[in-house]
Amino acid sequence: MVRAGLTAERLTRAGAELADEVGFEHVTVSALARRFDVKVASLYSHLKNSHDLKTRIALLALEELADRGAAALAGRAGKDALTAFADVYRDYAREHPGRYAAAQLRLDPQTAAASAGVRHAQMTRAILRGYDLTEPDQTHAVRMLGSVFHGYVSLEMAGGFSHSRPDSQESWSRVLDALDALLRNWPAPQQTS
Repeated sequence: MVRAGLTAERLTRAGAELADEVGFEHVTVSALARRFDVKVASLYSHLKNSHDLKTRIALLALEELADRGAAALAGRAGKDALTAFADVYRDYAREHPGRYAAAQLRLDPQTAAASAGVRHAQMTRAILRGYDLTEPDQTHAVRMLGSVFHGYVSLEMAGGFSHSRPDSQESWSRVLDALDALLRNWPAPQQTS
């Protein structure tokens, strides 16, 4: 019997909230059942298992991030677009640490191809068109930006910058300045002999 009011969407949103509270790695169907004060079995009419729940949370997080990214990029180009897009990731991670971690979940190829992750790549490539990068350099730059954004945010969230000066916001601004300068002066590929 399906419990009134429980849907896959409601459970996913509650799972996302739980992830923000206790950490994505601690989200399970059992923990979610406790939140709703129901038996675990009653959730299996909506969710296959904990992996299904985590995948749904990851897809929600990717969608939320993509929506924020699109709104932040509207009408922007160049460094302004780069900064706005980077700030979306940093702000989202601060506001929703569990969801941000969920957005890093490795998805199977079919699920990934149908996810908002594709929109993230498209938005990043749109930013890079403002720097006049073509392939394969554009792909290299997409990977670099993702690495820098995620690496900085992860280190900052783990407290890696809290014990030294200057303030991490100042460093973040300088990192974005440096990325902008690099993208404007992208190195030519080395010729192999």
